[in-house]
Amino acid sequence: MNDPQWPRASDWLPSGGSSTGRRLGVLGVPLSRTSISPSGASETPAAVRAALRRFATFHAGLDVDLASLSVEDCGDLDVSTLEGEMALRAVDAGVGALPAYDLLVLLGGDNAVTRPAMRTLLPLGSSGLLTLDAHHDVRGFHAGPTNGTPVRGLIDDGLRGDRVVQVGIADLTNSRAYRTWCDEHGVTVVPVRAARREGVGAVVRRELDRLAQTCTDLYVDLDVDVVDRVFVPGCPGARPGGLLPSELLEAAVEAGRHPAVRAVDVVEVDATADPTGVTVDLAAMCLLSVAAGLAART
Repeated sequence: MNDPQWPRASDWLPSGGSSTGRRLGVLGVPLSRTSISPSGASETPAAVRAALRRFATFHAGLDVDLASLSVEDCGDLDVSTLEGEMALRAVDAGVGALPAYDLLVLLGGDNAVTRPAMRTLLPLGSSGLLTLDAHHDVRGFHAGPTNGTPVRGLIDDGLRGDRVVQVGIADLTNSRAYRTWCDEHGVTVVPVRAARREGVGAVVRRELDRLAQTCTDLYVDLDVDVVDRVFVPGCPGARPGGLLPSELLEAAVEAGRHPAVRAVDVVEVDATADPTGVTVDLAAMCLLSVAAGLAART
């Protein structure tokens, strides 16, 4: 039953929201043929939009309502059947055709979207990247560009390694060779236990502030497989020992609230492997939490 005093997020997204608020764009990027393992992540943007009907537009913790934003649903890019370089070029073209927003949220799909989205939206020579991820994503290109290569690809494209921060890197989930590669390129790594000890939201806020001292624009990658596997059955890359869902949502709020952040992606959820819908719900809450952070920007 619809309640006129309980507006649903599923009505807010296509409604456009306020005509005078900060501008938020939402774009679906249903990549899955770029995944290292077989994935139905191409079904996730549609599943996230459907899940929004279960959520309100009022964020109690921040005391903001998403209706204060000017929001545009940009639909989905036609990339679900593409792989390798062809997929990345299609994302470059699709993202490059969008109008300017105060903040753009990209709904994956897999993590391959991070490379073309960031290099198209931001000047790599003066920008920074912060990831919430269990993985370094600096694999080699022996299988072409995949969801395991976006950070390495961006550094190859011109992003400075010392302007990359990775929060939530898990134990027994990366190779020694790839950690050494990160160290050699100056990547800042905050392992999952260190992030939890300080507080994930506090770490993200501190590192975004630090990056903003030398970067004009920032991009944040929210890879949902940073969360403990027990909470995200729809994340094939998640393992035991990851973050709590609430910790990822803290990071999402901080990403949306930081004035230097221009784009955020929410990736690595396979809606077809999520029998209860709990993982898709978390991805939907990431979108809404980023939006709430934007609404709370001062």
